[in-house]
Amino acid sequence: MHHGAVDADQVTALRMLLGPSGWLEQTRSLARALRGRRPRAAGELLLVGTPDEEPWHLAAHLDQESRLAGIPGLAPTLVRWSPPPGAPAHLSVGLARLEAARRGETLFVVSSMAAPAPLLERVHDARRIGATILALDAGDPELDEMAHEYLAVAPGLAPVSFDAAQHLVSAAAGEPSPGRTGLRGRLARLLDAVSGPPGG
Repeated sequence: MHHGAVDADQVTALRMLLGPSGWLEQTRSLARALRGRRPRAAGELLLVGTPDEEPWHLAAHLDQESRLAGIPGLAPTLVRWSPPPGAPAHLSVGLARLEAARRGETLFVVSSMAAPAPLLERVHDARRIGATILALDAGDPELDEMAHEYLAVAPGLAPVSFDAAQHLVSAAAGEPSPGRTGLRGRLARLLDAVSGPPGG
């Protein structure tokens, strides 16, 4: 592993997460909401980003956590703004799927920039129908106001990057409930991997 300034930053961030910042608890709260209060069927978790930034990696991580934890409802449906013609079925779900959202489904909006108006309109409609709205953003007041649960990863203020936050949320979602020691233990192991064992 490359050691340098980035690693030092990661160590600092992880120490903040493991400390009393409250950020880890917020991450866990969003992860609990992602798991759902009742068992969801595969495909009932709708994952959407912005036209410029689709959450491919998060979709893959949630899919993996779904398989590892045996939680079918964690496997997301990636909703895309303009799927190319001929894309495989799981990569060709367009915005019409948001318009067809129904009660009991969960819409997870992931965006490191302000959600555009067409997305906010669809989120508003899905919430009115009874879908659960979750958000991972960089601090987006309009989106956060509509969300039942959100985690704001404000640049320069949050202890981790937006990308790292996605990893943490997906990892926490796959932890067995209540998962308190699980996520903390995983972070501690990551801290050891980055900084070396204590006293090393």
